[in-house]
Amino acid sequence: MRYRPIGSDPADGRLGRFVPDDWRHVERYPLTALATEDRPTRSPVVIGVNWYKEFDVPEKDEKSGEFFVAKGGAKSLTRIRGGHCVCLEPGESTDGEKQYAFYDQGREGACVGFGWSRCMSMFNGDLYAARWLWDQSKMRDEWDETNPGDNNGTSCRAAAEVLLELGHVPWSETYADDDHVKRAAYTPDVKNGIQAYRWATSVEEVHEVLGNPRADELGAVPFLNSWGPGYPHRTYMPDDVLARLIKEDGEVGLPTDR
Repeated sequence: MRYRPIGSDPADGRLGRFVPDDWRHVERYPLTALATEDRPTRSPVVIGVNWYKEFDVPEKDEKSGEFFVAKGGAKSLTRIRGGHCVCLEPGESTDGEKQYAFYDQGREGACVGFGWSRCMSMFNGDLYAARWLWDQSKMRDEWDETNPGDNNGTSCRAAAEVLLELGHVPWSETYADDDHVKRAAYTPDVKNGIQAYRWATSVEEVHEVLGNPRADELGAVPFLNSWGPGYPHRTYMPDDVLARLIKEDGEVGLPTDR
């Protein structure tokens, strides 16, 4: 499997989000199809985007005290290293130290499973079996090369479809050492999934759904990476950077909880 647009496998195995072969999900289910009063707010957003080398090591901004990537804005971006999926943090977030420690994908290409599971934790308060969602998404996506047990990634759309149709699997400590064969026997609960999804195509729509005053103040969106304690708990991405990523075949998923 080759990541577009770099035309090769990412050197960093954690960068496992793939670009869908078509854009039917965005065309059929745009946020703009909902009346303003029906749109979600103070809700997490899941993005699948190109990952630039300027995102690898966040910098702390002395004025705001927050960590940022690409502080120089979209014009400062240079080299794409692959694709990644992360969850954006809404206002009144419930993401705490427990979630920060738990959602560490290690060196695997499981970012789509982790980004969407982090989102579901904010909805429901439970922890979820992120690698199960990764496995199921690879069974559902359009690529023959992606299968449970390999290190390939998948698309944000595929995981959203799993959550919509099957639900999710709440975490159990007994799952800690399970491989993809054991995970195949897990029983998902549709009540732990999503009722519907929409897709954003602009930064303004993302801010509208997040309803995060701090993000609005900073002109940036906070994302929750799944790389463990070596990466800040929350990191801000400037709005013009996100706008560029959306134009570069970025998926911006807006789930509605059950």
